[in-house]
Amino acid sequence: MDANSFEPVSTPGRATLTVEAGRRSPHPVNSRLFGKFCEHLGANIYHGMEAQILLNCTFGQWRFAAGDHPDGGVWAESSREKIERRIAAIAQRNAWPDPQALVAAYFDGGAFGWFRIGAADAVRLSPDAGPNGGRAQRVEIQPQAETGRGIGQWTYLPLHRTRTYLFRVVARAVAPCELTLGLGPAAAPDASARASIRVGPEWQTFTGTLCLPADAPAAALYRFAVTCDAPANVLLDRALLYPGDHVGGADPDVVRLLKESRLPLLRWPGGNFVSGYHWRDGVGPVDARPTLPNPAWDGLEFNLFGTDEFLAFCRAVGCEPLICVNAGNGTAAEAAAWVEYCNGAPDTPMGRLRAANGHPEPYRVTHWEIGNEIYGRWQVSWTTPAGNADRYRRFREAMLAADPTLKLLGCGYGNEPDSEWNRRLIEDAGKNLRSITDHILTGGSVSADTDPAELYHAFMGYPAVLERRYRDLHARMRAAGNPAPRMAITELQLFAHFHGEVKPGGQCAPELLPRPDTIAEALFLAMIVNACVRLGDFVELLTHSATVNHGGGLRKERERVFANPVHYAHALGIALAGGTPVAVRLACETFATQHAFSHIPPQTGVPILDALAVINPGGDLALMLIHRGAACGPVSLDIALAGFHAQARAEVVTLAGTLWNDRNTLGNPGQVAPRSALADVREGSLLSLHLPPFSLTRVLLKNAGPK
Repeated sequence: MDANSFEPVSTPGRATLTVEAGRRSPHPVNSRLFGKFCEHLGANIYHGMEAQILLNCTFGQWRFAAGDHPDGGVWAESSREKIERRIAAIAQRNAWPDPQALVAAYFDGGAFGWFRIGAADAVRLSPDAGPNGGRAQRVEIQPQAETGRGIGQWTYLPLHRTRTYLFRVVARAVAPCELTLGLGPAAAPDASARASIRVGPEWQTFTGTLCLPADAPAAALYRFAVTCDAPANVLLDRALLYPGDHVGGADPDVVRLLKESRLPLLRWPGGNFVSGYHWRDGVGPVDARPTLPNPAWDGLEFNLFGTDEFLAFCRAVGCEPLICVNAGNGTAAEAAAWVEYCNGAPDTPMGRLRAANGHPEPYRVTHWEIGNEIYGRWQVSWTTPAGNADRYRRFREAMLAADPTLKLLGCGYGNEPDSEWNRRLIEDAGKNLRSITDHILTGGSVSADTDPAELYHAFMGYPAVLERRYRDLHARMRAAGNPAPRMAITELQLFAHFHGEVKPGGQCAPELLPRPDTIAEALFLAMIVNACVRLGDFVELLTHSATVNHGGGLRKERERVFANPVHYAHALGIALAGGTPVAVRLACETFATQHAFSHIPPQTGVPILDALAVINPGGDLALMLIHRGAACGPVSLDIALAGFHAQARAEVVTLAGTLWNDRNTLGNPGQVAPRSALADVREGSLLSLHLPPFSLTRVLLKNAGPK
């Protein structure tokens, strides 16, 4: 909608906003602009969305990544010294008491994450083969006087929710023996909860419950142990531990928070990960699925969370799925088979497979993305602009043959709508390019000499730059023969990274950056959503990065889940979905920046406020107001309503920090959280608000009817 206007003013701390309720956009606010993205990266899915607690629960051959491979993906680290440093860093981050126990076990044939319980000469470790291939763990307990020897790992537990934990162990033994599964505080020598399993010479799956007593310390580090009181030669293929209140394998706190935020759309499984992911590895009996090196990142892919688990997660949250297919080292036929697995009738080949896996009814997944960032050399089987156009054509034909109702997204070049990459795809595909993607991941490398306030301002002005670039992209797609072009933002987060040494007296340090876990991310997202709304129906969806422990969204630390500020921005913004944008006229101060930061150019005349006004389906008026200025204090904003008569009190919800880097932590999870208040409306059309800096404010004015 081009009916908005802005006028710069020089009066410090004062601004005006006029809402013209009679000038309405033909395009309602799209709920899919408030989506999220998840990827098999770090603790985003495993130890994030997924509820299974133990690290390396399949005893896989851990891979420590060592930089990009020429064909994309990562090399495996081979330096013992570097691996030891990595293990020590992981142990420090998780407050594990003895990193050397992990190092010793790892280099003596133990799976990473597990350590011996007992001396090295009493507990011998070696790799072995599991029942379905892949790595298993052999544990040989030697004849010794002491009891309770075996392997274990340190972990935290969600004891704020449940004292009951469900185990699943796949094991066999050379000779029958009795193993004890124990769970108790790491500082105590005896477990608080125990279960015994009788293991024989054939592979067997054991399930059961470990119940901790009511007085078990809630915030303590715990130890999970698999031990034996007699000599034994045991092979372990799996040792999984789920909280008793899991939701189909998912973390109930994560499900609850995403459901409460009315998440509309979730993108999966990548991200860089998808360019080396083969979906057949992640379906079927879960204990028969392979454990493989993560193709793009550190660590392993356990294939506990595949297609069926993802779609069950979406159902639990109440959101729509978006699947990104492997257009890296995957084939068009593989992608088409994935479509048929999700959407095909039960009598199709892949529909029969889905039914055999316990899901007879089609999932009816509508939105599919063809490839992730395959322009980047960090991507498994990256390609050229012409290669992307070729892959898009082949994948599109195969996938639409499997289901002609799909809404397909073509892989666009991140942050550069006018790139050669995009031009080639647009020109070659023409009207067959229904929608093109963008990834807003920029900010670049910064150092101790960077002014963090200017970096923050650069990010805050970037949404307006993108809005102009997207208008040009729309025109280019129209010129190529596309009568109704669309675009999709499928990744988005602040992306500046500190490099070099922290200098005494330096301007910047890592903790001063505007990062995805800070209030700056909440403002950045809200302004990009506002820009997308102003572009009418061109931007059809936005999936912000990410759900848990990756970018901004939720954090899960020591099995406690809390929200980053941007999660609250989603929850505030979704209330505008389905409403009709109306024109606004804004007058306020401006700011400027002097330097470029990666794709973000220097900017002048950037308003310190951003405003969006929407008439919701019930006839009430909602305002989304953002104070993004860092160099000024609070702003007194006078609002005049034209063509709308409001009730006497307005509902005001404010999300604010005291500086751009304010964030929530495990120790203070509510530092940056929404605060509610009421504001007086004078004569049904005038109100004044106090907007603090670094704030997002949603105002709801109830319709009082005709004057």
